Amino acid sequence: MDNITGQDYLIRATAADGMIRAFAATTRQTVETARKTHDLSPVAAAALGRLLTAAQMMGSDMKGEKDLLTIRINCDGPIGGLLVTADAHGHAKGYVNNPAVMLPPNSKGKLDVGGALDLGVLSVIRDIGLKEPYIGQTILVTGEIAEDLTYYFATSEQIPSTVALGVLMNKDNTVRQAGGFIIQLMPGATDDIIDRLEAKISQIDSITAMLDKNMSPEDILQFVLGEFGLIINDRTDCSFFCDCTRERVAKALLSVGRADLEELIGEGKDVEMQCHFCSRKYVFTPDEIRGMLEQA
Repeated sequence: MDNITGQDYLIRATAADGMIRAFAATTRQTVETARKTHDLSPVAAAALGRLLTAAQMMGSDMKGEKDLLTIRINCDGPIGGLLVTADAHGHAKGYVNNPAVMLPPNSKGKLDVGGALDLGVLSVIRDIGLKEPYIGQTILVTGEIAEDLTYYFATSEQIPSTVALGVLMNKDNTVRQAGGFIIQLMPGATDDIIDRLEAKISQIDSITAMLDKNMSPEDILQFVLGEFGLIINDRTDCSFFCDCTRERVAKALLSVGRADLEELIGEGKDVEMQCHFCSRKYVFTPDEIRGMLEQA
């Protein structure tokens, strides 16, 4: 089933009488928007695209209207780190510290995301309205992101999972395909179910090959889980979306401190602030800053 409209979306599903749950997404527009917004190199687009896709799927599992999921990667590689956030409605935003990172292809001739990240730590932060957010961490196992999230689910959340994430680039560096899936075993899954699922997953060449055949999220989960009685529970549209506003940026500017702001006012120059997530620029005049200080 092709995605005729080209709209990014994700689906949530169950199989094997609830012993398996799954997510699958197609995210080309999300990743292409991120690529254009941040002028990303191909390897940076692949890395950020994978993380955005994962965040959209993981975020869809949150229950509250204002719940927020953040995935942060601190690493030693030349990409310098990544950060993405997602809500429960398919919206995600993110950035990389070095958007221009360039590396030769890896030994398989693919974009070397693992080399761009190298050693590091992956943190998953779930802010669900409690006094303190839930934070889970794991080391980067390969830097390929999908494998690292598989390891995270196993060690931090004790959920046996398979994560597949892919971004394909065109020769002109635009995004050709992007998407992925997360398949998880629930408590009570039998050895037979586990063995059959592992055998089916081993038949997958790569998620990028599936995406390049224009397989939809439904097609992908049908291929993997069709024999287990797949039930698709819901569908959510996805997009790259930043909720920054002038008011929020003004609050961030005030956090600089009164003394520094008064010094800026004295210099008589406009202050330009740029959002990390969407690169939107906000300009504040000395008079505006003075008014903000008086109100504060």
